[in-house]
Amino acid sequence: MSSTAAPLEAQALSPAETLRIWTRHLVSFYIPGVSLAFVLTGPHRWWVAILVMLPLVWAHQADCSARVERRQPSRAVPAGPFDALVYALVALQLWIVAELVWMFSAGGQGFFSTDMVMVFLAVGASSGFSIITAHELIHRPRKWEQQLGRLLLATVLYEHFYTEHLRGHHVRVGTPEDPATARFGERYEPFFRRTVKAQLRSAWRLEAKRLGDVEMGIFDRRQLGNRVLHGLVFEWSLAVGILATLGFVAFFAFVLQAFVAVRLLEAVNYFEHWGLRRQGDRVRPVDSWDTHGWFTYYGLIGLSRHADHHAYPIRPYQKLRVWEEAPILPFGYVGSVDQVMANNDEFMRAATLELGRRRLGPFTPEASRPAEPASEPLAEEQALEALAGARAAEDRGVRVRMGPVALLRRVFGRLDPRLRATLALAALLVASTAAVQWETGAQDGFGARLALHAWIFASIGATIFVGQRLNQRTGNESLAWSTAMALLALLGTLSDQLL
Repeated sequence: MSSTAAPLEAQALSPAETLRIWTRHLVSFYIPGVSLAFVLTGPHRWWVAILVMLPLVWAHQADCSARVERRQPSRAVPAGPFDALVYALVALQLWIVAELVWMFSAGGQGFFSTDMVMVFLAVGASSGFSIITAHELIHRPRKWEQQLGRLLLATVLYEHFYTEHLRGHHVRVGTPEDPATARFGERYEPFFRRTVKAQLRSAWRLEAKRLGDVEMGIFDRRQLGNRVLHGLVFEWSLAVGILATLGFVAFFAFVLQAFVAVRLLEAVNYFEHWGLRRQGDRVRPVDSWDTHGWFTYYGLIGLSRHADHHAYPIRPYQKLRVWEEAPILPFGYVGSVDQVMANNDEFMRAATLELGRRRLGPFTPEASRPAEPASEPLAEEQALEALAGARAAEDRGVRVRMGPVALLRRVFGRLDPRLRATLALAALLVASTAAVQWETGAQDGFGARLALHAWIFASIGATIFVGQRLNQRTGNESLAWSTAMALLALLGTLSDQLL
């Protein structure tokens, strides 16, 4: 293989050069910093809570911008300052989780509140980021650093990732045996339902095999040494402890941020190997998707260079290299997660065209050797035709269950779109009013509460309308949503004064 990922020469770096590189990586505090500011300042008024979306919009635009980072690292980058940054991120995540459950403990914010919605968006995003920090640590050779990584994973109720990722995913990546490798044509939602269960099952079997018998029963005495069992007991003891000492609302907020974090992790797993299939025993750079996005590289501690990570799993984040052979995502990780969750078909289309151009995944000619990938790009029409066939096959393989919810969704889907939106908003308005009335003991009249919620819904609707229109007109996402959030702050202030 060509030396397209060779690092810079091992020349000594001056303190100023080291500081300049390290300073760029301080961007990794941006997303956790937004989350920390949110939990430290809560509980919030409804409109103040929503304003936390603005910094996340800025991060999204930064990650989808044309700014890239393709420079190769120096072998002489010292470890100390970059390790300190990782340890600080660990402490920051533990602080955020502690402040989160305290904010929603007895006397804090309620269950049916805008703050709880923002937990889904702001704290969940930060907790998803903490898995990246944990991922960096569990790959370290020192046991105490691995334990720090396991502790972070426990805060999102996903400690078994430690076992499955190291001994399962890195061994089987790009093969049908790896539950974390998304198949060509596979959509995110079926992948999520498949992979979460399969990874836990795989981690359990890996531990049972290590203990002497892959088929041993759950009550076998040897299971006392099962690390997956240790993780499950620890993380759920933490959750139950929060429930017992701080109440159900704090417990729900804790579980909610964990759920969102896992959703984000599996979205990343989804696009990091989507459609790729390994040839031979050795993992190659073409078996992982990369991105050159500047924000992803510095804001997500080097995760963008995933191809080099799989080739050299213990290499620290500041020394990960760019491989020209690796397929490239259309956006950075923040933008790719958004595209996968909100517009999955468009992601698959763009990814398919990239695989076709590079003749990777299903388009790798059988005769080509792993060290010499085909260079002739596939015609776009052929690539998209293959995607359509793969999607149809995947859809046939997904079991369809026609339960009450699915039946209601089918009936609801046949209505006029405007009628559907009106009915959905009306139902949400009445349900949210009734829920808050119940939680607060009906201190205010139902009519007064309904009027307040109608004003809140109208204000949010106006904000979304203005933001979307300005974004369409200007093409500047940050400007559009900054203006929209300013409008929301004005409407919120008016509601505080008048209602």
